[in-house]
Formats: sequence, structure tokens, C-alpha cells
Amino acid sequence: MESVEVPRTATAPPPPPPPPPLPRITSTFPNLSSPRKSRPPQKSQSGIPPPPCPPPPFLKGNSSSAKGPPPPPSQLPQLTPPLGKDGVPLAKLKPLHWDKVRAPPEQSMVWDKIRSSSFELDEEMIESLFGYNLRSTVKKTEEANSKTPSPSKHVLDPKRLQNITILSKALSSTADQVCDSLMRGDGLGLQQLEALAKMVPTNEEQLKLRGFKGNLNELGSAERYVKTLLTVPLAFHRVEAMLFRETFEDEVFHLRNSFSMLEEACKELRSSRLFLKLLEAVLKTGNRMNVGTIRGGARAFKLDALLKLSDVKGTDGKTTLLHFVVQEIIRTEGMRVSDLVTGLTTELYNVKKTATIDLDVLATSVSNLSNGISKLNNLVENELSRDERSRGFVESMSAFLKYAGSNLKEVKEEEDRVIALVREITEYFHGNHVSKDEANPLRIFVIVRDFLGMLDHVCKELRSSKMAYSPNPLAPFR
Repeated sequence: MESVEVPRTATAPPPPPPPPPLPRITSTFPNLSSPRKSRPPQKSQSGIPPPPCPPPPFLKGNSSSAKGPPPPPSQLPQLTPPLGKDGVPLAKLKPLHWDKVRAPPEQSMVWDKIRSSSFELDEEMIESLFGYNLRSTVKKTEEANSKTPSPSKHVLDPKRLQNITILSKALSSTADQVCDSLMRGDGLGLQQLEALAKMVPTNEEQLKLRGFKGNLNELGSAERYVKTLLTVPLAFHRVEAMLFRETFEDEVFHLRNSFSMLEEACKELRSSRLFLKLLEAVLKTGNRMNVGTIRGGARAFKLDALLKLSDVKGTDGKTTLLHFVVQEIIRTEGMRVSDLVTGLTTELYNVKKTATIDLDVLATSVSNLSNGISKLNNLVENELSRDERSRGFVESMSAFLKYAGSNLKEVKEEEDRVIALVREITEYFHGNHVSKDEANPLRIFVIVRDFLGMLDHVCKELRSSKMAYSPNPLAPFR
């Protein structure tokens, strides 16, 4: 190279030497100099090519800075996504918009007390709930580009899969542990059984899971969980049976408590002295009001009339027939207004509570218990009796069936007895003309409850206003 350049400088006047630092700076930043070096020499209009650019000798002299041309943009280092503890990139989640707080180093804050290791996130759960599902998007893009469809990794519907994932996390037990408990017929609590009952797969889902012959790792964790449970004979029938046994005591207690409350309410209505006095006052007042009409001279009335006492208003526009009846009872009994309310509330305590009971609901509960025992008996005596592996489950449930059958018999007897008492107390007030098809057999308790509410309201008005008592009790209603 030097032998070629010497004759060139001998035939032309030498150019002024360039400043020495300039070529070194240029060679230090190849990104700035490389575009010019990559362009081919252009010929001038005279046809004589221009002299070449200053040359590679400087690059040789500065070997530390000459490392070749810069990489193309596609090869520039990319930002790596954050990694989890297992080294797998973390999925992108939906953002939570908040304002970060920056406290001075010398200031003590509540956040200083938070230990970094005191709380661990369930990554699988948070990704399934709040992830953008970028992996499936990438997969769909690749499938569209390659035009070669690949089988889905999920057997169950995505929404269904998400629900089962949440429920399986609530179990706090592995699938193998649950299978062992189902085989034995014990070892699972109420919350676990309720979660399993919500995971029951449909017949179609069972066929898909049983028929899956691929790599189990391709399935989601929830799908693997359910597929493992299906290895137990009649797994979810066992879940239903164990859940029935777990809730049986509470159901029986609720029924017996309701029947006992109804029985006490019937006794209270029959024996309440103040309620009888109130009925007497209403009967006499009503007969006086109805003198000369077809309604006069009554010996009894349906309790529905108690709810109409507030509709009859006096000439002052304020005093109602109920105000008058209350004042009459206070006068004849020599008691205070508050004593009347307190006395009736005490004497009819269970009547007010019984008004919220629905006999149809109680009857349905008894029927459900009976059906549950029948289904469990069929499961034990027929479907699992020949399965040697299910002997523990069968023995456990057989003992429960004897206990449940005895209790159910007692509950049915209580139901029949209480229904008879309700009919008797209704006839005690309304006579023998009670319709067997009446929509609500407990209507009499509802009437008394509503009337006690009206009575309490009137007594509060009397206490607050100290309403004057009229010397002529019938004058206000003429």
C-alpha cells in the first residue's frame, strides 16, 4: 500500500496534513464513519475518479477501537422481561393504577414494617384471573402463519376451567389426598366438600377428560386435578353423599327448632291473657260501631279485622279505632301504655318469630332429607356393594344410614303433629270454616305479628303526644 501512495504524492502537490486527532475520533465511533465508507466511489463529470478516502492504515494503528461494523438494528440487545423465581418470564397482567409514594429516608412509615418474605403471591392464580393471555395470542399467531392447526392444550371451556382452578385452590389438598378421602368416606370438611360439589363435571366433560390420551402436562392444573378424581369409582356421587352426611345434623336441628317454635306459638296464642282482653275490647267496640247493621251482634270475628282498626278514623282526623281500643284497655286494666306493649311482646314472643316460617319450605326440607337417604342407600347397597376397594366407604355410610333413618322418622312425626296443632289453633280463632286449600296455613301468625307492629306504633304515638281521652268513647267515631 505504501509503495502505491508514494508515486501518487510525487506527481501532485501534497495536500495539507489533516489534524492528527480527527481520524482517531472518527475511527472510535464506527456508527458515524461506516455509512460513508460503505458507499462506492462516484466518478466526477470529467470521468476521473476522486482520490480514495483516508484509509485503513489508521484503523490498523488503532486496533483497540476497530472492532468491525455495528450490528444491524435487529441484532441489537432487547430488553428482557422480568423473570419469576423459576426463571420463567412473568406473564403480563392487567395494571393497577395507583400513585407511588416516595418518603424521605429519615421518615418512618407503615411500609417499613412490611417484611418482603411475609406474603407470597399465587402466581398461577393471579395469571389465570388477571393475565392478558399473551401466550395463547402468540400461539394463535404462529398457527395462522404456519397454517398447521395444533391440538388445544385445554379440554374444558376456558371459563369453566377458571372456576375449577379457583375451587381447586380452596381445597388445600392434593388430588391424591382427596381421592384417598373419597375412597375411605371421611377426611374432608364441609368447605372442601362444597367446593368439590361445585366442580362436578358434566357428562361431556367427563368423556373428554377420560378420553384424553396425550401428555398430562399439556392439561391445565385444574383439568389434571379433575381427571385424577375421576379415577375413583363414582367420585362425585361420593362427594354428594359425604356432603349430605356433613349437613344432615344442621338440617335436622333447623327443622326441629322450627317445629318447636310453631308448637310454642300455638300455646302462646291460646293462653295469652292480654291478647284475649284485646280481642274482647275489639269485639265489643265493633259491635257498638255496627249496631243496626247486618254486621252487628257478632260473637266472633276473623283476626284479619285487627289490621283494619287503623283505617277507621275519628272526626278529628287523627284518632283511629285502634287508639280508642288501646286507651280502653289501659283504662280498664289500670296499666300504662308501655306495660301493654311489653306484656303482649312477652306473651306472644314465638308468635312473632313464627310468622317468618314457611311451612312449604319446611316440608321441602323434610322431603330432601328423605330423598338424600334413599339415594345414599342405593349408592351403598347397589352401586358400590361389589367394589372391594370401596369397603371403607360402604361401612362408613352404612353406620350413618341407620342413624339418619331414625332421626328422619322422628322429624316426620314432629312435622305431622305440628301441622295438626296449627290447624287446631286456626280453627280455635276462625271456627271450622278454614279452607284446606288456604295458601298460607300460618296466616294467623302473620296477622298477629303485623297487628303487634301496628299496636307498637300507636302506643308510641300515645306516649309521645299524650293524646287526651274523650269522656264519650264513641263520640269521635260518629
